[in-house]
Amino acid sequence: MHTSDKPVPLKREIGLFSATTIGIGAVIGAGIFVVTGISAGLAGPSVILSILIAGIIAYFTAASFSKLSAYIPKEGGAYAFAYELISPTAGFFAGWMWILSYTFAGAAVALGFANYLAQIVPVVSVKIVAVALCLAFTLLNHVGIKESVIVNNILVLTKIIVLAFFIALGLFFINPTNFSPFFIPANGWGTLQATALIFFAYIGFARITTIAEEVKNPSRTIPKAIILTLIISIAFYSLAGFVAVGLVGYSALASSGSPLAEAIAVTGIPTAVFVVSVGAIVATASVLLTAILGVSRVAFAMARNRDLPGFLERIDEKRKTPYGAVWFSGLLMTAAVVLTPNLAQVVALSSFASLLYYSLANVAAMNLSTKTGKFSPLIPFIGLVSCLSLLVFLSLESWLIGIVTLALGAAYYYMRKNNMSKSEA
Repeated sequence: MHTSDKPVPLKREIGLFSATTIGIGAVIGAGIFVVTGISAGLAGPSVILSILIAGIIAYFTAASFSKLSAYIPKEGGAYAFAYELISPTAGFFAGWMWILSYTFAGAAVALGFANYLAQIVPVVSVKIVAVALCLAFTLLNHVGIKESVIVNNILVLTKIIVLAFFIALGLFFINPTNFSPFFIPANGWGTLQATALIFFAYIGFARITTIAEEVKNPSRTIPKAIILTLIISIAFYSLAGFVAVGLVGYSALASSGSPLAEAIAVTGIPTAVFVVSVGAIVATASVLLTAILGVSRVAFAMARNRDLPGFLERIDEKRKTPYGAVWFSGLLMTAAVVLTPNLAQVVALSSFASLLYYSLANVAAMNLSTKTGKFSPLIPFIGLVSCLSLLVFLSLESWLIGIVTLALGAAYYYMRKNNMSKSEA
């Protein structure tokens, strides 16, 4: 095992295909199987427009991440970008919010997986299944990045096949009257609210940047993987949303906890419902796997810069994985599962945190544009404005939880810096 006095490099195992599946694994998750229904309830049939607009908005931030990852191909993603191009303090807060939001989001995803499974196998314990999945994926992340990527590839290909099946079969049963009226009367605001909600379903593309030092030729591979992830995700979200609305109408989707399964039930084929339900289970599993991967790498990068305790930068010499950060991340998610986090509060924290570190990434990209002069600052500026604008749609609870989390981070940061200054004096 490795300690900080003997640097051990991480192993570059990930090519373009696997980097893209990591992004897709993070983006196409429970969002497409659940958020589709919630969004349809807000926007009606125009949810299809919301999906496209959200994808366009996400593109500007994705483009910023592409530029940043080409210039700073380091572990840590938004943390590394903000640390180097804004300030170490900005970097800390980007990393702090990333770790906390995805730790609790990962716990929520684990519970979601267990709840889906309990619907098919009622005898299982939701808590035990969620804990077991967290621990199993933590162990997998320790075993090796190559092994983790192989499992993720299988999970992602499976859910892509399931979604393709849903779309192909559903097209034959669409009822055109379900699209009329396209805009719910006097509810244009609902279309915008749905756009904001769906935006959060797209943001997993940044997960790829957290593992830059484990990607082959990262300056070229990661930017391509980010754009491919977003294009593929927009296509599947748009087609799945179109088919789902066409099958049962927006009101039926809005009142369902498993909207795609309910939509495909219109075909009268029980096997189709089962297949789509399995797809939802697989989708949540891949999101959890990539969540542990992403959180552990951000924690590792922060420890390497002495923003977090040193044990988090320990690397297994044989497997070339940051096992300290991996187990810290996995056990933290497991603890969150046991404590049964309030899911509404998890969403509130995740929404606020996402907009914060994506805004910081866009600021970093603007600074990079000024520094290098190789691309226009307009795209990251639009990305920044879009992220800040979406803050308007967040609930008061999101703001309160976000501000409290930032305050806790500030207290920890300045206490740690003061202690380090005293020890070096």
